[in-house]
Amino acid sequence: MTDVVGRALVAGSRCSLTRSVLAEWAAGGTPRQREYLLGYLEAEAASRDASKRRQLLRRCAAPYAKTLEGYDWTSVSFPEGFGRADLESLSFVGAHEDLVLMGASGTGKTHLACALCALACASLVEARFLTASSLVMRLRRAKGEARLDRELSQLGRARLLVIDELGFLPLDLDGARLLFQVISDAYERQSLVITTNLEFSRWGTVFGDDQMAAAVIDRIVHHGRLVQFHGESWRMRHALMQQDKKAAQMP
Repeated sequence: MTDVVGRALVAGSRCSLTRSVLAEWAAGGTPRQREYLLGYLEAEAASRDASKRRQLLRRCAAPYAKTLEGYDWTSVSFPEGFGRADLESLSFVGAHEDLVLMGASGTGKTHLACALCALACASLVEARFLTASSLVMRLRRAKGEARLDRELSQLGRARLLVIDELGFLPLDLDGARLLFQVISDAYERQSLVITTNLEFSRWGTVFGDDQMAAAVIDRIVHHGRLVQFHGESWRMRHALMQQDKKAAQMP
């Protein structure tokens, strides 16, 4: 099989074409016809991939269009054996590993989570982004409408699931149970990225139940890594009020 025919089969499979039929037609064509067929199939596959990337990004619903280009890594502390290259390669997603991005508000956690979602969608990996409070409200509404199983199934299709701002708002018992169900369902099946401003020891205040918080932490740390964020809030450093204050102090 020539290289052109092989490449045409690969491109055709990306377009969901029948491999045996495509191989027969490609093998029976002239070299020039094969080159033409290859060009068409690769263009069609690229177009479909671009359309799927846009669809995945829209479905992901990340609140900000962020990338890793120019990202300030100085405030980020990685655990041993895991670093920036592991994030950029999305190797943790392939291994169904979890990440907890922990640190004070404004240190870049949500930016990084959004960038990881964008990177996943660009790699044709389905991702979803929700804040902890919006996720609970979504699940509560689904439960009230007797479609909770369907909602959980839809969330379960994402290979990367971001739960942002865990700990910003406390949960009632019903909300905590719903969130626990999502985390429990994701265990060893999906990759979770959780951003939080609270240390693990304070998660009991979020779930309103120390045992439930311990069960959540147990699942996350088993196949998870802690990425810590330090330093001053980026928003505070660049706040207009801060600039006005500095200007007022100038002689």
